[in-house]
Amino acid sequence: MDRRAVYGPRDGTVLSQQLQHRSDDIPEGDIDIVLQAKRADGVFCNYFKDHDMHVRVLDVLHQIGFYGVYRCGRLVYDCHLITALVERWRPETHTFHFRVGEATITLEDVQIIWALSIDGLPVTGLDIERSTEEWQIYCREYLGFSPDEEAFKDSRLHTHAIMNFIRTVEITHDTPRPTVVQYTRIAMLLLGGLMCPDSSGNMVPLLYLSKLEEINAARNYSWGSPVLAFLYRELCHASLKGKAAIGGALQLLQIWAWSRIISLSPGLGVERLYMDQVQVNIDRFLPAAPYGAIWNCRHNFTRTVRTTVRVIRDILDNMQEDQFIWQPYDMDSDRIMAYAADFTPELWRSTCLLIFYTIMEIHHPERVLRQFGMRQNIPEMPDSRDMTLHQISRKARTGTDWGVQHILHIRRWKRRCDTIVNRPSISNERHTERGYWEWYNNITRHFVSSSTSRRVESRYQPGDGCMRDIVAEQIQALRLSNQPRPTDVEGLSRLLDRYDATVDNICHAF
Repeated sequence: MDRRAVYGPRDGTVLSQQLQHRSDDIPEGDIDIVLQAKRADGVFCNYFKDHDMHVRVLDVLHQIGFYGVYRCGRLVYDCHLITALVERWRPETHTFHFRVGEATITLEDVQIIWALSIDGLPVTGLDIERSTEEWQIYCREYLGFSPDEEAFKDSRLHTHAIMNFIRTVEITHDTPRPTVVQYTRIAMLLLGGLMCPDSSGNMVPLLYLSKLEEINAARNYSWGSPVLAFLYRELCHASLKGKAAIGGALQLLQIWAWSRIISLSPGLGVERLYMDQVQVNIDRFLPAAPYGAIWNCRHNFTRTVRTTVRVIRDILDNMQEDQFIWQPYDMDSDRIMAYAADFTPELWRSTCLLIFYTIMEIHHPERVLRQFGMRQNIPEMPDSRDMTLHQISRKARTGTDWGVQHILHIRRWKRRCDTIVNRPSISNERHTERGYWEWYNNITRHFVSSSTSRRVESRYQPGDGCMRDIVAEQIQALRLSNQPRPTDVEGLSRLLDRYDATVDNICHAF
């Protein structure tokens, strides 16, 4: 059987890395590998379940733009769901290839879910090389304590050393401002274990602490774009054959999927977090928790599934157009409106370069225009040169000034307002431009599950998706021609049922 004719891509010019992609092994039976999720926020989040963060620290977090991340709390990861999504992630396009078209997590999702700033300076610069003693002095100045020598590994700091210090500190209304700022920097480092977790799972990088030295200047950076860049890099890495773990902002990814994929979205039950405004003083309040916090609750799965990667994979393989929500956010809701003044919605549609020191990834809103209420056209071919960005690493590169090394890429970020995509709005009749479905069905990977290609799906499929199922069924039927013809009534009846089902599908397709 020609697997490309059934599974895709039939035209490999877009998904050129299919032979290296983890989905390529699944039809051969290698289907039970569930990715391990890397994170380094457990100790921090568990501590603050029992110890409220002081309002003065929350106030500084709000001033620098990380208040929303903290207010969303910590979710338990569904590694089966994450694995099934990774199997449909394509490093060539930075999108998920679903039966209903391409979709991806964008700067819009980062800003709405976590209320992170996406506009501003790129997070890059000098990767300073320091001795352990120099790091101890640096931490004393900017974090308020000097960790033991064994707490360091290169330019990373063990989370237990940080938590041991936090347990000794009590912030009050009388605490000096410099101490509050030092405490806030510590909270920022630990939140980094949620947003950009180290592969070890118990250490946090000190690299971006330099951007917090002048706490009032921290707001000038685009923090949402490096968080998304890091997630893209992890998705690309995990999508390759043989990979066993994934990091990045998987909480963002999981909320993104729950918000959009109806058949996988849990029901929302009793809230686990305090969701309302926080009073700073008699005249001032901090906003209520952002959109992402509504998912930190007790979930019920009475109308959806929470199950193994095999079942989720099968659900995604048979996704219908009405099972994916392209625009899930109620922009008039209180949780979104509370942060809307800081939103930069025009940049949600910017085809720009996301930068985080050595990590640079392309943001492709032009491939997912329906997520912005626009008709999807056939996007341009991905630039093969962008794939080479995955090869850049910090290993043995300490002392490098990445702001100088990547000056051309930084200039590309500075032109982000010049690359905002605009297309006609979706109408009731047309969600895509003419020719899109013919193109997409040629270049995409239709199926991941090894069983889907053998099952007829009688419901409507977008474009000629139904015809793909019919072709798959016919290939399976033709394989019967190499077997002895049934002579018994039961065998002939089964064969007749198969052809009746095929005729029914042709009727549904047209």
